Amino acid sequence: MNASGSHHQLRKLDVRLRAFIGATHTRGGVYMYSNHQGCNGGRLYYDGCASVVVNGDVVAQGSQFSLNDVEVVVAHMDLDAVTSLRGSLSSFQEQASCKVKVPSVDVPYNLCLPFNLRIRLSVPLQIKYHSAEEEIAFGPACWLWDYLRRSGASGFLLPLSGGADSSSVSAIVGCMCQLVVKEIANGDEQVKADAIRIGNYKDGQYPTDSRELVKRIFYSVFMGSENNSKMTKSRAKVLADEIGSWHLEVSIDGLVSSLLSLFQTLTGKRPRYKVDGGSNIENLSLQNIQARIRMVLAFMLASLLPWVHNKPGFYLVLGSTNADEGLRGNLTKYDCSSADINPIGSLSKQDLRAFLRWAAIHLGYSSLAYIEAAPPTAELEPIRSNYTQCDEVDIGMSYEELSVYGRLRKTFRCGPVSMFQNLCYRWGARLSPSQVAEKVKHFFKYYSINRHKMTTMTPFYHAESYSPEDNRFDLRQFLYNTRWPYQFQKIDELVHELDVKDVQKLGNHDTVAALSNGVGATGSGNPNV
Repeated sequence: MNASGSHHQLRKLDVRLRAFIGATHTRGGVYMYSNHQGCNGGRLYYDGCASVVVNGDVVAQGSQFSLNDVEVVVAHMDLDAVTSLRGSLSSFQEQASCKVKVPSVDVPYNLCLPFNLRIRLSVPLQIKYHSAEEEIAFGPACWLWDYLRRSGASGFLLPLSGGADSSSVSAIVGCMCQLVVKEIANGDEQVKADAIRIGNYKDGQYPTDSRELVKRIFYSVFMGSENNSKMTKSRAKVLADEIGSWHLEVSIDGLVSSLLSLFQTLTGKRPRYKVDGGSNIENLSLQNIQARIRMVLAFMLASLLPWVHNKPGFYLVLGSTNADEGLRGNLTKYDCSSADINPIGSLSKQDLRAFLRWAAIHLGYSSLAYIEAAPPTAELEPIRSNYTQCDEVDIGMSYEELSVYGRLRKTFRCGPVSMFQNLCYRWGARLSPSQVAEKVKHFFKYYSINRHKMTTMTPFYHAESYSPEDNRFDLRQFLYNTRWPYQFQKIDELVHELDVKDVQKLGNHDTVAALSNGVGATGSGNPNV
């Protein structure tokens, strides 16, 4: 019997069940596994999946993601099957033959029921595994619902930009409301009571439609500027309509202009974007101003909009920074990444894009497919005929590469040198050692420059083993020597050694080729030379 406290992590359930199956398959036995289910009051979600395994076969399996407070899993089994399997193992036979007979004591109790055909034995089940996309939908959704009902809040507010990350969070909130309505329809009185309280339902009413529930508990806000395209604004509006959120649109240009005028009054200078002739410092500062204004505006709206609409309580601000952006530091400190909670903070961009494609079909939010297909961009710089800002250009690497760096750094405990060696094996067919070295150096340079940002990150749902979360999971220093002199020198030495070996190999290859063509060392053309 295993009374466990095992938290959710993407693709972890198979590892867990294989441990139970392996423990009973070779030795025989009954393995009864119970687990917590729900938010633990912090970053973790315990994903249940209580199970009973007999002789390597799963005969009962509970839900992995559920809004229920309690779930009971029952199985009927024949303990003689365990005795028979253990008796058939030669190792058990030899051990038993060397022992004296174990004395037995009769007691007036029976652990087992008598033979009865009316009792059906549990048969082996087809194990239920959720896809990674389903785990992203249901795990954070259940975590958000637990957090919402236990915090005393009345709903959520999200800055919805029309990009992949904030759209993923919106879809998860929509999924949460779908789960709530489904559980109410199934007769869960606790979920019903919580939904009535949070949604402020009166006169015996309760949620029967997920979009109507979303309208009551979820604000989405598009905070546009002159740098935003009409396309992203439209995508945000369409998605909000599909999910059912109370959607607002506001321009922040006036706030940005006021701050720049104040700065000009103080200093006599006005910063310009890089595309307009400004420096990198000016360009970055102008982007940060927009990002931080959005954070301040989001918290103001979350506290005052319930009052405006005569709703009780307050709203929690949701963040939408993913794990890759946090790892690389591709975010502004104290911008919209600074929220109350973040359901996607430990998920990679690659997993989120796969989730968007899945959710477009299975959650019924078809606009997510168009959002996923759009190139990722922060839209913090002006759009020109010859320039459009692109995230992967800004960070100097693809999100696919960034996901690989993240797993090697945390899961495989790689520093610069070991990551370089690993990637030479992985990418050696398409990149030279010097190219791999440049990529590794580039990553570690900006990782170390921006690591301090993780110390102030919003608490986010823990879903991955390579999460860069600084407070509980990824405990590392945040002040590094960003030049990495010793490590980068070792990489350069390895690159030089590999280049020398390649030159020698090429020289040997040319010699062999010359001999095979019948050209001797004297150039006589005699094949016997």
